[in-house]
Amino acid sequence: MIRTVAVHAPDGTALATDVCLPDGPGPHPAVVIRTPYGRTAHRAELSGWAAHGFAALAQDVRGRHASPGEWHPYRDHEESDGAATVAWVRGQGWSSGAVVAAGASYAAHCALVTALSDDDLGRPDAVIASVPALGLAETAREPAGPERLRARAGWWAAHGDRPDSDLDALERALAADPRLLEHLPVTRLAGRLGAVLGRQLPSWTRLWADASRGGLVRRAVAARLPLLAVGGTRDPFAEDTVALWQGWGGPARLLLGPWGHRLTAEPSTAPGARLNLGALYVRWARAALADRLEPGRRGVIALGDSGRWRALPGAGPQPATAWPFGAATGLRLLHGAEFTADPARPVRSDDLAVPPDGTPADRCLLLSPPLPRPLDLAGAATARITVTADAPSADWAVRLTALDPSGRADPLAFGIVRRTGPPGEAGDLAVPLGTLGRRLPAGTRLRAEIAGHHFPAHARNPHTGEDPVTATRLVPSRRTVTTRGSALFLPVVARRSHVEPVPEICR
Repeated sequence: MIRTVAVHAPDGTALATDVCLPDGPGPHPAVVIRTPYGRTAHRAELSGWAAHGFAALAQDVRGRHASPGEWHPYRDHEESDGAATVAWVRGQGWSSGAVVAAGASYAAHCALVTALSDDDLGRPDAVIASVPALGLAETAREPAGPERLRARAGWWAAHGDRPDSDLDALERALAADPRLLEHLPVTRLAGRLGAVLGRQLPSWTRLWADASRGGLVRRAVAARLPLLAVGGTRDPFAEDTVALWQGWGGPARLLLGPWGHRLTAEPSTAPGARLNLGALYVRWARAALADRLEPGRRGVIALGDSGRWRALPGAGPQPATAWPFGAATGLRLLHGAEFTADPARPVRSDDLAVPPDGTPADRCLLLSPPLPRPLDLAGAATARITVTADAPSADWAVRLTALDPSGRADPLAFGIVRRTGPPGEAGDLAVPLGTLGRRLPAGTRLRAEIAGHHFPAHARNPHTGEDPVTATRLVPSRRTVTTRGSALFLPVVARRSHVEPVPEICR
């Protein structure tokens, strides 16, 4: 049975909290979920935890749904409100005193800042962070600077500056105004978006004011409690999930499946990629609270939808196989060693088609020969490229696509970096392409594209040296990719040494 109670924050704000207790007198360990997405959506999850002997709580963060107050995403009140909630749980007669903080996306941020609290009574004993959205800057920008435009516009349209959610708000706005995301400057996009939606989004500008990433990961070094980080190789925050795991000071476990931001709830999840995450969370939580986890880091990654899993090293450089540009055994240049990156006609993130040979080049395009045998990839991938731009600020987007023997295109990896410097000066760039987990069949070809934009997923660099979020003038940029010395580095692994993910994570 689920009952709703008020848990009071330090300033007296009454936070609406659903509580589900197991059958029996207890005392019970507890799981606390604090979310802006509606506590009632977690009622089946609460019942699942309770069936396994955990008291389970889901709470609306302040200013959302049934909790009063004002919601300012990623502000300090999430830490203090979370610590007050954990302390309240420990004071209940049904509580054993053991608490796990858990959550996904923004709720993972809530769990993590509570886990890093200086309040001993309000700090949980373990934390489960799924597809964590670590902070304002982390969600707004890539590690190397380019702005994540479409995802942030979608999130703010759905959840920003309102007590509830409107999940398809951006899609409705784009249907009414297809060129909405082209609006300049980006900082004033909220005005145009708000006009379509019929409401204001005053916090939109603040989203772009903070460019400092990594604060939560830096704090995580001092953590001593256990962490389970769960992510998907198709999740835009996958590298933040890996960085959190690598930087965590206590026992840390990482599970990376072939999933997007909704994990196994993705409609496209193949049978081989499915995993009972609820059962895994229960098993891990029991091991963590009983102090049965080995110290250090352990991580596993799925090889795509194959149902096979590999162990990931916890730290240090990983071996990689070089695929040189311009070589018969690497990536052959098709066209575009010189191309024009025009922000008025940007390479699009939502279209995997490439222009046919003979058309004016808007990107550098390279292709590998068919793979002579199946290939397993598990680990970090990087492109190292020698490039030149005639602009003081230039983005370099690298997209890697797997083409099956029939020619069907499947996204494999992506990375984007921003380089500033004197126009016309050549530079060597390392473009991180994320952590890959895939099994590629024989006959697959790899197609690499190097472009100056990746719109609308990312804001357009104006090539004037101005900040892309405040710029109103766009100019084309001439680009050159030097194939000699440029290469793709892929984490090729032997087709053996597979692991079972659940036992590996829970030991």
